[in-house]
Amino acid sequence: MARMRAIEAAVLVMRREGVDTAFGVPGAAINPLYAALKKLGGIDHVLARHVEGASHMAEGYTRTNAGNIGVCIGTSGPAGTDMVTGLYSASADSIPILCITGQAPRARMHKEDFQAVDITSIVGPVTKWATTVMEPGQVPRAFQRAFHEMRSGRPGPVLIDLPFDVQMAEIEFDIDAYEPLPVAKPGTSRTQAEKAIALLNEAERPLLVAGGGIFNADAADRLVEFAELTGVPVVPTLMGWGAIPDDHKLMVGMVGLQTSHRYGNATLLASDLVFGIGNRWANRHTGSVDVYTQGRRFIHVDIEPTQIGRVFNPDLGIVSDAGSALDAFLEVAREWKAAGKLKDRSAWVEACRERKRTLQRKTHFDNVPAKPQRVYEEMNEAFGKDTCYVSTIGLSQIAGAQFLHVYKPRHWINCGQAGPLGWTIPAALGVVKADPQRQVVALSGDYDFQFMIEELAVGAQFNLPYIHVLVNNSYLGLIRQAQRGFDIDYCVQLAFENINAPELNGYGVDHVAVVEGLGCKAIRVFDPNELQNAFAEARRLMAEYRVPVVVEVILERVTNIAMGTEINAINEFEELAERGVDAPTAIALLD
Repeated sequence: MARMRAIEAAVLVMRREGVDTAFGVPGAAINPLYAALKKLGGIDHVLARHVEGASHMAEGYTRTNAGNIGVCIGTSGPAGTDMVTGLYSASADSIPILCITGQAPRARMHKEDFQAVDITSIVGPVTKWATTVMEPGQVPRAFQRAFHEMRSGRPGPVLIDLPFDVQMAEIEFDIDAYEPLPVAKPGTSRTQAEKAIALLNEAERPLLVAGGGIFNADAADRLVEFAELTGVPVVPTLMGWGAIPDDHKLMVGMVGLQTSHRYGNATLLASDLVFGIGNRWANRHTGSVDVYTQGRRFIHVDIEPTQIGRVFNPDLGIVSDAGSALDAFLEVAREWKAAGKLKDRSAWVEACRERKRTLQRKTHFDNVPAKPQRVYEEMNEAFGKDTCYVSTIGLSQIAGAQFLHVYKPRHWINCGQAGPLGWTIPAALGVVKADPQRQVVALSGDYDFQFMIEELAVGAQFNLPYIHVLVNNSYLGLIRQAQRGFDIDYCVQLAFENINAPELNGYGVDHVAVVEGLGCKAIRVFDPNELQNAFAEARRLMAEYRVPVVVEVILERVTNIAMGTEINAINEFEELAERGVDAPTAIALLD
């Protein structure tokens, strides 16, 4: 047996579990871990500028590829509390990340020692498991359990808190005798699959709803195969966007109150059965349960038992990993197809495609300052099918989901339920770190951008290049729009006369100066007709300097983006497309 510090055993376990990258900020109480990382090697470290940023980088890293687990590291006290938002975001979206914090020595934990806080109690509601390891010999087993917890059942984040003296203590540990624990995931039985296919086959106008669980199961290809085999159209949720390509004949739009398509909502309202796989019936997808469920039957497949019936009770509920469920559904559907038992869905699919062709929002506006719709039109023109978009919250993200196109799994990387401002920059850096060859384009409004703008320095220091489209209306635009119901416009304006940048004409922060001060490149655009040249220049700068490049687009101050309180009552504030030239980059053209 080998004798080593307990924290060195932890590093060896992480390496054996597949970890090769960590994001963090060192500090006194976690320095033993950093010493072990340096001594043992094998885990690359990215130095964040804020510990919350490190947690979002870890999220972006996990979300990029199947099997990834992002790791974020911080010292005791405020480092752990700074990471609570990242843990909440990961927990809400079923994303496994491992958060490691330092802690005061065991003898001083209850003495209100400097930066000693009961972090496991604080993060309990937003982690799958959290522990303070009190015995050195338990350190490797705590990490073993952490990876088992993150991968089993509904994925989620874990926090391990390590007192300083526990890290430093010597233990006996043989990494050659270590094996990861088997992952436990519920599956779908033959009987369940037969009942689901029977219900599906009884329907005249069925839909598949594809949630983020499809990606957690790495099952997008099986979802598309199932849709094609049965001929049933697919509605992805925001977390499931990209599970089926936007230009696939069976992709019939997103549904919801905000990040939705007119044709998606219309098709859901015309359906008579909804078959949800790996989704949670989020309220911004459904609106009120009464409207969403009226006249429809439901099948719900989810890996977490407590999700079945949480929002409404389905006609058939199946607790299963999405991949296992699709395997079982495909087996039964193939048999029924061979026996000629599956219904012909061609008329229903054609009706869905006609809605997709005709129910378009207008994007082609020539206004200066630009309307946001035009920006997304230009992005569609400039960025190809391999583009991976990263975004989090705000009118920028809502409009982006209405107008952009996604063609591949894990190429819309979005914080779904939590929606913390500031998430986009660090998450995009995590994506680039996980897949340096990926063409990453991030999307932010000005307030999201300002929240964690300091993390751009990480992209400059560690050469993590991507393009960041910053749409700047100098407003908290989503909150301004929400305040219309209160007849106020209060505390949401970010505009001011910048004495150092009069050329901004009252748009406040000089983002170009800040971005360049952080070691990155930036381009400012006033006229939307200049966007193609700006995107081309951004690509050139990114390739030459290997740093993030920001393309800031000055928008008109006030634009109301389509949304509503029910999926059958969406307010369309702007002109709708009447001809192909009104929406020239729409996924299906009017003429």
